[in-house]
Amino acid sequence: MTMLPKIVLLVAALGLTACKNPDRYGANGPSGANGGAGAGYVNTNGLGDPSDPRSIAYFNQSVGDRVLFPVDQSTLTAEARGVLAGQAGWLATNADYAIIIEGHADEQGTREYNLALGARRAAAVQDFLIAQGVSPSRMRTISYGKERPIEVCSDEGCYAKNRRAVTVLSMGAGA
Repeated sequence: MTMLPKIVLLVAALGLTACKNPDRYGANGPSGANGGAGAGYVNTNGLGDPSDPRSIAYFNQSVGDRVLFPVDQSTLTAEARGVLAGQAGWLATNADYAIIIEGHADEQGTREYNLALGARRAAAVQDFLIAQGVSPSRMRTISYGKERPIEVCSDEGCYAKNRRAVTVLSMGAGA
């Protein structure tokens, strides 16, 4: 047997063993119907309980941690402004958190263009949150351009998911 098939088999075996996680849902198995969040929730991801209004998991799932943008734009849509207003309200009642606003773009265009577009998207979110009363000292922005796509493919459905700004929470306001 040559070296390449051995390597492929080794990688496949390692990949299959990595998929096994018997304690994934804790000792009681998946919580709630269909494995959803609910009674018996076991926090294994460090984000907290999604039913706790002060947790990062609650922010991500109930408030919303991202907004989407149209092609080649950094202007906030009405839907985006609604999500960001919710974020501003949550941040007002959870002053211990600082945020990083990540700007992203789809895979179309040059790296430089998409980095600039991601920066404009992050700045648009930051400006909106500041206008809603969130202190600028609690925020910083970063652009990833097209470097961190959610999905990689060549159709509009994927591109639309990648045109986004994501609000990432961290403990320690002003951090």
